Amino acid sequence: MATFEPALDDLLRTLAPQVVALLTRRWGDFAAAEDAVQEALLDAATQWPAQGVPHNPRGWLIHVASRRMTEHIRSEQARRRREELVAEQVPADRRSVPGVDAGDDGAHDDTLMLLFLCCHPVLSSASAIALTLRSVGGLTTGEIARAFLVPEATMGQRISRAKQRIKASEVPLRMPDTAELPARLDAVLHVLYLVFNEGYASSTGPELRRVELSQEAIRLTRALHVLLPDDAEVTGLLALMLLTEARGPARTGQGGELVPLAEQDRSRWDTGAIAEGVALITAALPRGPVGPYQVQAAIAAVHDEASTAAQTDWPQILALYGVLARISDNPLITLNRAVATAMVNGPAAGLALLAGPPPALAGHHRLYAVRAHLHELAGHQDSAIADYRAAVRRTASLPERHYLSLCAARLAEECTGG
Repeated sequence: MATFEPALDDLLRTLAPQVVALLTRRWGDFAAAEDAVQEALLDAATQWPAQGVPHNPRGWLIHVASRRMTEHIRSEQARRRREELVAEQVPADRRSVPGVDAGDDGAHDDTLMLLFLCCHPVLSSASAIALTLRSVGGLTTGEIARAFLVPEATMGQRISRAKQRIKASEVPLRMPDTAELPARLDAVLHVLYLVFNEGYASSTGPELRRVELSQEAIRLTRALHVLLPDDAEVTGLLALMLLTEARGPARTGQGGELVPLAEQDRSRWDTGAIAEGVALITAALPRGPVGPYQVQAAIAAVHDEASTAAQTDWPQILALYGVLARISDNPLITLNRAVATAMVNGPAAGLALLAGPPPALAGHHRLYAVRAHLHELAGHQDSAIADYRAAVRRTASLPERHYLSLCAARLAEECTGG
């Protein structure tokens, strides 16, 4: 028996998507493959603690899950016709259950295929995120449900419907070809970006961060970078995640309260992650063409390389936001660009950019929060208080609500001379 450094749960979480992908490729049925792998994982969780981890744990899981898959297909009389069709399509040398020690050189390609499958174009972003975390990230349905503050049954139904939509689409279960890759890769990167953002700055609930989500997004993006090392946007997204997550420990105070960037204790930033992120984006930018993730990573690098908030190179950040605005229509860029503009040209210039915000920002709490901050910088205390309070009413994040409420209370006290 081999001794493994990672905990059993971590090992199983890493191996599960590889085995699901392999069975999906062999049998052509994603939902059935995942069910079979879940049964194999339960067997492993029961047997391995007592008997020890097999010398080839991945081969063990493939063997057991393939056997479950074979039993499933043979027992489904209603699917006899489909079984025959699958049997005709699978080469004869791959129809038997592989041995426990059987290797598979396509492990990395299979995992990548599964990631692309979970980010299927027929799925909504919410469904794609849930399915990615479940099938590729290895999170349980309960863990995902808790992360998004919905009942486990609701999340289970969402994931089940996502699988059904993929199956109904009849899109071949394979890696996208050269013509399909750009559009499909964009979807994969977008889902990973959304997963990371939800982990780094939770949109709802009592916690400012959901570290398990941001770390899972980084792990998956790192795996994608290993498989596509020459793609500048994949590299850019990984750099952006590392440079952003590096500040995570300093974003909350001792009581879990939000600490804004300008007030963070930069000695708590992860210097290793910053160094890796800077190296990645430095290598990616010359390769071109430059995409939005690379530009955002470059902005994050400028922030991270400043030893104090006062030393931040705001003119460079503003110039980068100008580039970003030309290549991306994300309305949140407008907010960040307004802040950079205020830091370079004064708060009035920043407020002018928000005079006619994109419709997508109407009613968004971040619009009111940024505007309140700029009004405060300009000395417009009444307007700042009103916008802070408007932001409080519109955010579902309890740490953000608390922080914004304190800002409004502080200004109100100053106005009354308290």
